[in-house]
Amino acid sequence: MARSRVMVRLFAIFHLLIDKILTVILKRFWGPSKQRCPALQRKRMIVTYSAVELARMIRQREVSCYEVVSAFIDRLNEVNPLINAVLDGPFVDALDEARRIDEQLQQGLIGETELAAKPFLGVPFTTKDSTAVKDRLHTLGILARRTVRSNNDAECVRLMKEAGGIIIATTSIPEINRWQETRNNIIGQTNNPYDNRRTVGGSSGGEGALLAACATAIGLGTDIGGSIRMPAFYCGIYGHKPTTGVVNTRGCSLRTGREPSTMVVAGPMTRYATDLLPAMKVLVGPQTAAALRLNEPTDIRKLRYFFIDESGDIKCSAVQPQLKQAMSRVVQHFATNVVPETGVRRVKLIGTDHTTNMWRYWMTQEPANFATLLGNGKPVKPLVELLKKLTGRSDFTMASVYSLMDTLLPQEREDVMRELTRRCDQELTELLGDDGVLFYHSTTHTAPYHYAAFINVYNFSYWCLFNVLHVPATQVPLGLDADGLPLGIQVVASRNRDRHCLAVAEEIERVFNGHIPPFLVE
Repeated sequence: MARSRVMVRLFAIFHLLIDKILTVILKRFWGPSKQRCPALQRKRMIVTYSAVELARMIRQREVSCYEVVSAFIDRLNEVNPLINAVLDGPFVDALDEARRIDEQLQQGLIGETELAAKPFLGVPFTTKDSTAVKDRLHTLGILARRTVRSNNDAECVRLMKEAGGIIIATTSIPEINRWQETRNNIIGQTNNPYDNRRTVGGSSGGEGALLAACATAIGLGTDIGGSIRMPAFYCGIYGHKPTTGVVNTRGCSLRTGREPSTMVVAGPMTRYATDLLPAMKVLVGPQTAAALRLNEPTDIRKLRYFFIDESGDIKCSAVQPQLKQAMSRVVQHFATNVVPETGVRRVKLIGTDHTTNMWRYWMTQEPANFATLLGNGKPVKPLVELLKKLTGRSDFTMASVYSLMDTLLPQEREDVMRELTRRCDQELTELLGDDGVLFYHSTTHTAPYHYAAFINVYNFSYWCLFNVLHVPATQVPLGLDADGLPLGIQVVASRNRDRHCLAVAEEIERVFNGHIPPFLVE
């Protein structure tokens, strides 16, 4: 036991040194000055409103749909030269659709029943390139597909369109969604709106960047290891990873939506917590919404609360003090003002110290093969691709080669990982039950400099744990640190208790400022 504690301390010191050296090197590489996305003109403040508020204003004809859509397209064109988040768009035919909606509203052709079925009538939205949009580019971020267009909408896109949403662009991703940064060889690197030297995360990084910059009202992301929550954290917005299976993933990264076993989910990304629940109702459909009881109010005072302050994984960096302080503020608020009689209890969970091992094993059980997707149907050979990369002849980014090489390393023991996952899942299920909520760190650092993930590769484990366990988790922003970078926390519940995550996220938004746009940072 004493030897184990010494090893943990040695690893902590090692990580601390590496983190400091890495920061110094990358800060010098990228330069001392940073750029934030441009400020808004007062006449364009409409793009800062919530999706729910925009829909209400359009329905009540306080603002025209054309005005809203054109404002978002203008904002997108304004910020994209800095953040480089758009892969296809903006779509000018979105303005034609906006005109038609205005005409129909003016002529009284849309009745109350239809309006009720279209909660986001006229509201602009975007989705990541890997999620199919009819007649739009569907590249998966690889050069071999740079001209490929989709013949159909993904199910989540179809549902959002049926709900009245107007798609205005598709956004950039890492190749085949497999990396912690958003970079591909079609359009290059996506930059953080708070500091262009820093990452937006991946794989829904383009969505996170556009939302933070107020260039879209709603984003649709997917998440296999944090791909909604990581960009949401780094970009200071909200992102919900639903319970696995409640949102149909047909059309997401070439999926059929009928895969028998997968960690992949599709879910909403927004600037306001209050937009998450209405978006979830759209994405799951009426029947599943009823089964998940999304239409019922959640009394947060009747929930039980827990928190975990460290994963214990020695492969990860230590959690930064400012992130620990952010969690402490949330814990203190709930313990004092929400459930003063029961408080918020610190707990541990078996297996968190081996999260990346579990996730790595379960990735080998996914129905899609990364090497085959990367080769657009023809498997890519890791050593051959590494040689090509070293000689400047590869069509892929270093991140993809990095992921390919992982397949050559010793694999996780199946029996050990399955048993550890079972025990972790059982313990969390018993802990949370029907009315428990867990506060968990998002990661160890605020948005790192570009390329830092090649060294600190395991820091994403704070997100991927909940993909392994198939439970819902909401990423919630908590203001900014001293460098003007977003802070945040994850809110987790047991399976099919998504409504608890969303209700708690709304309480945190009410108390702790929520999203702070980068152009408001001094």
